[in-house]
Amino acid sequence: MSHIRNRLVLGLTLAVLGGCTPKEMLPPTTMSTPSQSPRPDTNLVAKTDAEWRKLLTPEQYHVLREAGTERAHGKAYAEFKAQGAGTYVCGGCGAELFSSDHKFDSHCGWPSFYDPANAKNVRTREDRSFGGVRVEVLCAQCGGHLGHVFKGEGFKTPTDQRYCINGVALKFVPKAAAALPTP
Repeated sequence: MSHIRNRLVLGLTLAVLGGCTPKEMLPPTTMSTPSQSPRPDTNLVAKTDAEWRKLLTPEQYHVLREAGTERAHGKAYAEFKAQGAGTYVCGGCGAELFSSDHKFDSHCGWPSFYDPANAKNVRTREDRSFGGVRVEVLCAQCGGHLGHVFKGEGFKTPTDQRYCINGVALKFVPKAAAALPTP
């Protein structure tokens, strides 16, 4: 009986931590992370654990530095849905990551984009945590965990990809209002 209970608990845990279940996954790509040699055009942000803890909220630290996942349909998701035109930058280092031009509502409970706005600041790698294979999305500048990317889910987007991103890993920068001419 405990064997069945343990399997049930494991299954529920994987479902909660896995977020929205993809139909098909992107193939893994090679990336530079803080533990590997950085690309020449990448200026990795290097901070100590203590510096990250001082800079980030506990929830941001858990997501960005410990590869955690925020609760689905939380405050950050509600804010994301209400935001207009602008840019989404890394909550850890400020690197430009996504544009509001590429966001869409996938109804999964986390911010979704179909394409990174500044691909040089977004890296992916294979994620084999929790007994499955997914493609993790990271900030190329600070190595912060952002979320996962899925492909082939049938969304009517130009790329048929869903970058499922933790809202607390992002900061929204509204598009500047056009400067009015002075009389």
